[in-house]
Amino acid sequence: MKLQLTLLVVLFLAFFNSNAQEVDAPKFGNGILNLKGKDSTWSMKVGMQIQFQVFSESQEQEDRFSDFESNFLIRRARIKLDGFAYSPKLTYKIAIGLANRDISGGSIYTSNAPRYILDAVMKWNFYKDFEFWFGQTKLPGNREQLVSSGNLQLVDRSLLNATYNVGRDLGVQFRHHFNLSKKFVVKEAFAISQGEGRNITSGNVGGFQYTTRLVLLPFGDFTKKGGDYIGGDIYRENTPKLALGVTYDYNNKAVKNLSNRGAYMLNDIGFYETDISTLFIDAMFKYQGFSFMAEYANRTAADPLAKNSDGTLTGDVVQVGNGVNLQSGYMFENHWEVSGRYTNIGFDKVVTGNNPLNQYTLGVSKYILGHKLKVQTDVSYLDLEIQNDFLLWQLQFAIHF
Repeated sequence: MKLQLTLLVVLFLAFFNSNAQEVDAPKFGNGILNLKGKDSTWSMKVGMQIQFQVFSESQEQEDRFSDFESNFLIRRARIKLDGFAYSPKLTYKIAIGLANRDISGGSIYTSNAPRYILDAVMKWNFYKDFEFWFGQTKLPGNREQLVSSGNLQLVDRSLLNATYNVGRDLGVQFRHHFNLSKKFVVKEAFAISQGEGRNITSGNVGGFQYTTRLVLLPFGDFTKKGGDYIGGDIYRENTPKLALGVTYDYNNKAVKNLSNRGAYMLNDIGFYETDISTLFIDAMFKYQGFSFMAEYANRTAADPLAKNSDGTLTGDVVQVGNGVNLQSGYMFENHWEVSGRYTNIGFDKVVTGNNPLNQYTLGVSKYILGHKLKVQTDVSYLDLEIQNDFLLWQLQFAIHF
């Protein structure tokens, strides 16, 4: 409650104190308001994101789906602030989550507080095409995770992302890009983080996490800057555009069962530690309304079975294995899009007896104002070899100021 009141007070004072700054009301989709100091030493754009979902799911019984369970959900509700301080070369981003799905996960490791903060990061363009980031934000991991939740092609991300992504963490990052030729662009990123995810204040007993990513754009940047991290070809690229990416993540002495996410692995002397490595290979292609995204993930651990000091098993297991995600769609000129996705997850036998998961998804979206105002729906069929299958239908209304 204190955080919400503080945000309201800050926004109220910022908006009405006209002697301190100029107020610019932007177009829809470009923030609620833009603030700029009269001496041009700072700026702030205030934005908001809301996603409202309806879903219904059923588990197969006696070769048919019945007894559907349905629910309504505020999937995301976020306030976003970004701008520059002192110089346009020193920018910042703050994202505050207000929905239950955004703030859940409070524990003794987050000082028993809700996890309000999604992003709180400074970015310093200190020399030509070099940037230094510090704070909490997304690590340079897999492509689908780096696509903003407001720019997704389907209602939500895939099972590959849910299983293997390395999400957000606290630390520092170095970013750089250069041109191999007039069009060929290369982008590099390297991060060092604490290795236990966002908003952690205690329990940091493991080593550091190291993440490096390389992206190749042989046909140049997409129409919109960062367009290879926007779901679907909503800008209908006039020429073929391709992005190829590879990420390697190494979490030294990791203490969570999903690398820097999931649950802490505890044993009789405190925390169970093991080295965890994750590899991602991905691609994004777009041309005249057609889009195709592919991802591969592989996670290994030095010893995925958590043990006590005497070698007995604790029951905790690192989720190791691999996954493939293939996703495609076509954007019509009237801003309707049809899309489909196939995802395969193959856990190592040490985790589930090597029981693969296959999910098939078909979606339809109507973009009223691009990703800023849209309606999306999809249906997914989850095929399990040794369990009953699942059927899931989702409908989402999204608005992003």
